[in-house]
Amino acid sequence: MPISVQDTKKAQTILEKAQRIICLCHRNPDGDAVGSLLGMGMLLESVFPGKQVLFCCKDPAPDTFSILPGVQRMQELPELYNGDTIVFLDCAEPKLTDFHETHPQLFDKTYLTINFDHHPTNAKFADLNFIFPDAASTCEIVVEFADALGWEMDSDIATCLLTGVYTDTGGLLHSNTTAKVYRTVARLLRAGARKQAVVTAVFRTAKMSTLKLWGRVLEKITLTEEGGAISALTQGDFRATGAAYSELTGAIDYVNAIPGMRFSLILSERDGIVKGSLRTLRDDVDVAKMASKFSGGGHRKAAGFSLPGTLQPEVRWKVVEPTADSPSS
Repeated sequence: MPISVQDTKKAQTILEKAQRIICLCHRNPDGDAVGSLLGMGMLLESVFPGKQVLFCCKDPAPDTFSILPGVQRMQELPELYNGDTIVFLDCAEPKLTDFHETHPQLFDKTYLTINFDHHPTNAKFADLNFIFPDAASTCEIVVEFADALGWEMDSDIATCLLTGVYTDTGGLLHSNTTAKVYRTVARLLRAGARKQAVVTAVFRTAKMSTLKLWGRVLEKITLTEEGGAISALTQGDFRATGAAYSELTGAIDYVNAIPGMRFSLILSERDGIVKGSLRTLRDDVDVAKMASKFSGGGHRKAAGFSLPGTLQPEVRWKVVEPTADSPSS
């Protein structure tokens, strides 16, 4: 993941000249979105003291990340002004911000924009794009960018960035955990990242509502002839368990653990939208390609999509003729 010296210097010049910097991540933020948003935002504040930096997202951070410094500063997009510079984080395309219709000027070159992301489907919609599909997380790219410019990280910044690395690698268990990932983790730990706080919050803490919701996910798993493990949650499941939509995060890894499956899929219904989360452990299956058929995207082994509509159960029955060995009634 070699970051261009020329591009980093361009980015620094853009950020130096900005009157105000708005950091913006995708809606329904996960650990990498929240971590890169907060980590980059606080980095910019430390490098450019006195410059106003805003941490913006359509949705608040899930409770899981309430331990992160600065998380309470996440807000909706404010009124935009001349002289604003927008820094997009972990966002592969404009629609994922959920501001593409209400604030199209974010994407039409009205403002100077910089884009940090690791999704191979990234549309490179910004003026300056730091897109590295080989990186396991956007936080990893932010660390590389900061180091290329010699920017110092304190413990709070390092903790936020470590969160993104840990969540997007499943606690360093996923196949995207490369030697570079371990070097990034070591770099953040040297900077004072509070690893145990992140591990406890993300992997060892779960609300009762989350456990009940995941129970429904596991109970509803069905296996398809195509080698898929599929589960589906209706809006009623969320109401019955008292779980927020963000509490579904992580359940897909358990569905994906069934031996011999080619892929796993969780469908979830929310306010007239059906979201799909796809995973695979196999090298010969590309779930990003599967998601693209529904205008979604992601990575080869982790992807998702979103469609308008609701879920309807379908029951299929098959009549099997008795064999000679079958008992007669």
